[in-house]
Amino acid sequence: MKKKHIEVWEKCLKVIGDNIPMQAYKTWFEPIAPVKLENDVLTIQVPSQFFYEWLEEHYIGLLKKTIKKELGMSGRLEYSIIIDSSFKGSKPYSVNYPASDRRATRNKPMNMPIDINKGKSRDIPNPFIIPGLKKIKVESQLVEAYSFDNFIEGDCNRLARSAGWAIAENPGKTAFNPLLIYSNVGLGKTHLAHAIGLQVKSNFPDKIVLFVKTEQFINQYIDSVRNNNQNDFVHFYQMIDTLIMDDVQFIAGKDKTQDVFFHIFNHLHQNNKQIVLTSDKPPVELKGMEPRLLSRFKWGLSADLQIPDLETRIAILQKKLYKDGIEMPYDVIEYLAYSITTNIREMEGALVSILAQSTLNKKIIDLELAKRMIDKFVKNTSREISIDYIQKVVCDYFDMPLEAINSKTRKREIVQARQLAMFFSKKHTKNSLATIGLHCGNKDHATVLHACRTVNNLVETDKQFRAYVEEINKKLKI
Repeated sequence: MKKKHIEVWEKCLKVIGDNIPMQAYKTWFEPIAPVKLENDVLTIQVPSQFFYEWLEEHYIGLLKKTIKKELGMSGRLEYSIIIDSSFKGSKPYSVNYPASDRRATRNKPMNMPIDINKGKSRDIPNPFIIPGLKKIKVESQLVEAYSFDNFIEGDCNRLARSAGWAIAENPGKTAFNPLLIYSNVGLGKTHLAHAIGLQVKSNFPDKIVLFVKTEQFINQYIDSVRNNNQNDFVHFYQMIDTLIMDDVQFIAGKDKTQDVFFHIFNHLHQNNKQIVLTSDKPPVELKGMEPRLLSRFKWGLSADLQIPDLETRIAILQKKLYKDGIEMPYDVIEYLAYSITTNIREMEGALVSILAQSTLNKKIIDLELAKRMIDKFVKNTSREISIDYIQKVVCDYFDMPLEAINSKTRKREIVQARQLAMFFSKKHTKNSLATIGLHCGNKDHATVLHACRTVNNLVETDKQFRAYVEEINKKLKI
């Protein structure tokens, strides 16, 4: 036979379930356990201080009406709040709070202070609290400049961007949950992650969106352990509608942080909340991760951002200049896009250096200034010479358009330039012969090998040709 307090609470749950959305019911009422019923006072147990405050803030009216319906006008509600000494820690004990009365009556001494703000209500307890503020809201931590409008699409990022846009239109309801965006540094992972969050906020203003760096998440968890309020920490993150974690690889090797993130991840995923992660490696290369967490990273979509091609790099620079209202000669933009190929952040940094040099020294931005600044910048960043850059240098040297070197023409001077581009690409890059051929007029590896042999033979037998090779080689090394 069921005990009276269980029967009363089950009746209350039926009424509550008919008056709120199913998702809210599962989140806020299924975890509650009835404890006792004495003198028309029903005591219910809730998982944490945060959980109690959320019920008081959002559902106290419904709870009061339901209790009075089942117990009469004298019916009252009291909370028993579980207090843990650690996340997995020792046996919990409880603190009883009457409903709508923030004065606590302790039935055991506590080693954890509870801030009940002397009757003042709070929103979600936020790890991003500014000291001195009592009433706070969840700040998204998103950067407005990192929007989809400012994110240039190309073949290098089309899959990730399309998935991000689909998520923003329907967060938590697509097959891309979680979305893991990975790439080397400086290729736009963080920008795209912010863009997704900003678009979600734009489409769904009521949703709670949070961007958090993984190092920040780790530090918050450590603080929660130190302050014995891990439950509040977990429940805060479980309330996020779209959680974006940047550089998730940093939790590798941190078992306790992975454990708490595993529970947060599960809760969000099961409740159709969106998760977006960024990493510098694909899931298969993430070492030091628990297998159960790693398997969850693979549930949705893992999309990489590749090194942008020449056209995309030029478009990125033009977009930035347009946004800042600055005009710059196209040949300068082109030279910059050719010179720095592997890191968008470095390319934009070089652009800023050119602008600063021009402004401070009152010099016109031209190709000579750009070469001086970019070459200095590239030296400092250990430039990796690209096939595109080699073709640019060769074409400039022979004063021919870049399109010519990739055409099918058999004119002697163009064939010779193409062979030189292949020769220097083999010498200065790590690309395969097949890749070099693909970039040099869609030729096969045998053609590239023949070109390299031809150049070597001409260097030994033709003095003028040897001078060409030496001068071009100097330009590539400047």
